[in-house]
Amino acid sequence: MKHAVDLAWKENMAFATEIDGHVLQLDASEEFGGNDTGMRPKKLMLASLAGCTAMDVVSLLKKMRINFDTFHVIVEGDLTEEHPKKYHSMNIIYQLTGADIPRDKVEKAVSLSKDKYCGVSAAYKDSIELSFEIRINE
Repeated sequence: MKHAVDLAWKENMAFATEIDGHVLQLDASEEFGGNDTGMRPKKLMLASLAGCTAMDVVSLLKKMRINFDTFHVIVEGDLTEEHPKKYHSMNIIYQLTGADIPRDKVEKAVSLSKDKYCGVSAAYKDSIELSFEIRINE
């Protein structure tokens, strides 16, 4: 299966693409010649990882009949100092709230996402150090 996107230049440093019927706007900050009208490409890498693993984990927890009140995935990325500036590490934090959430089941869902299902983390893991945390609050 092949995926493709068509990214069109709009003006200055602004670009747009349509993915699955949704428009995604990219732009640089004013400091770098843009107008700050869209997202930054590197931060989308963090969002892609968060979205991929979040969908996996929620799907797996639902199959395990694990209930939660809130669920967040926070991805923190550390950039290199030199150019090309790239992420050398990312920390993925799974944050859940709810009563009686079994940690072992959440750990299993995270492990399955990390090792089997999430294509984004599979693509990143060879060049970016990935670490994982689970935070459960009632």
